Amino acid sequence: MPDTLPPVSAVETAFRLQRRAFAGEPNPTLPVRRDRLDRLLALTEGHEREIVAAIDQDFGGRSPHETRLSELFIVRGAIGHARRHLRRWMRPRRVATGIQFRPGYNRLLRQPLGVVGIISPWNYPFQLALAPALAAIAAGNRVLIKPSELTPAFSSLLGALVGKYFNADEMAVVTGDADVGRAFSALPFDHLFFTGSTAIGRIVAQQAAANLTPVTLELGGKSPAILDASCDVAAAASSIAFGKFLNAGQTCVAPDYLLVPRGQAGRVAEAVGEAVSKLYPTLARNPDYTAVISGRHRQRLSSMLDEARAGGAAVTTINPANEALEGSNKIAPTLVTGAGEQTRLLREEIFGPVLPIVEYDGVEAAISYINARDRPLALYWYGRDHARRDKVLNETIAGGVTINDCLWQLAQEEQPFGGVGPSGTGAYHGEWGFRTFSKEKPVFYQSRLNGTKMFHPPYGRRFDRLLALLNRVT
Repeated sequence: MPDTLPPVSAVETAFRLQRRAFAGEPNPTLPVRRDRLDRLLALTEGHEREIVAAIDQDFGGRSPHETRLSELFIVRGAIGHARRHLRRWMRPRRVATGIQFRPGYNRLLRQPLGVVGIISPWNYPFQLALAPALAAIAAGNRVLIKPSELTPAFSSLLGALVGKYFNADEMAVVTGDADVGRAFSALPFDHLFFTGSTAIGRIVAQQAAANLTPVTLELGGKSPAILDASCDVAAAASSIAFGKFLNAGQTCVAPDYLLVPRGQAGRVAEAVGEAVSKLYPTLARNPDYTAVISGRHRQRLSSMLDEARAGGAAVTTINPANEALEGSNKIAPTLVTGAGEQTRLLREEIFGPVLPIVEYDGVEAAISYINARDRPLALYWYGRDHARRDKVLNETIAGGVTINDCLWQLAQEEQPFGGVGPSGTGAYHGEWGFRTFSKEKPVFYQSRLNGTKMFHPPYGRRFDRLLALLNRVT
């Protein structure tokens, strides 16, 4: 990696290069777009080892299997999906035409927006840079990516790989610190896509607003998992243990807290503890168990736990082999019961291997608890009672839901993925990503034989009779 970061002016230089290239090719053909997707697939499939190693280096211990599953597998599948459906997505869409305007007809044309900026985070640095990028490429755009400065090894590798497979006027990567990031989000992109925290998302949206740049914000928040009285506790615990402690909890759609029926917190905690012990019988040298990204992040989580303990919460550390984890950024999976409502664990997104358990009295109380807080990016429901399940689905709002499992709503290319309110705005994946990065332009084709001249002045009785007739038939 270079010893010095590129000057801020390099960001604008890269942007102007792509803007000029788009002006020369404002609507790439199907073969051109497919070729770009093919090159992105070659980048993904041809450099798995380097990608896995760079991310492991940045984390100080990132499970290679998690990187292959949650990053490379997801991106590879999304590229294949886009390639299979791209011809259909690009076609002009037939749109119904009101009888009063026939024999004219409507069509909806999907056109590229121009130059798309993508600001990607550190927690899934490959997937969350290239999943939106492939959607923007499929839609015919040029793409400029700003990866996180918290993953320097991967960010440097991504820049080199993108430079190998793409011309700088097609897709490029700019690396740098927060100053570069601010300069990046201040550029007059045709669309700006940000994944990260809600706090930074607000700043990005404000900077984009100065240019009237449309934004997609993929944020996070406190995603609940509801265990209904009808659920299989052991099965739910196994699912939650996987979903929560994947990537050491550093997942925007991970369950942030559990809602369990009154009196069941101890039983659920025991079941989750048993499930975690099966997944991770050791921690310190276990390559399957990922570290948190930095010492600062580890300290933040520790201070949240200290606050909960001081308030009387029960904190249970799951460390099956009783290993010492000092000297690394690994934190043992931790369950917390009885935390106070004002503790940071119950107010802030945790983003780590710490799971609070909250008891509730009846489904109405669980719904009220969720609705009293910001709308989450994800919601999970476990149980066999369909009436209560449907009540939760109908009376809560979340970015996405999985029933009797968790995380898998994120992998559905046939469905949109996105938040709502503080957990995000806009959506992508599959055709929704293509549409996010396209202008859907309505076009009305007038027929040579038409009656619209009857609406022209001078007005009189004929106009009044015609308008009265149309009012009756429309």
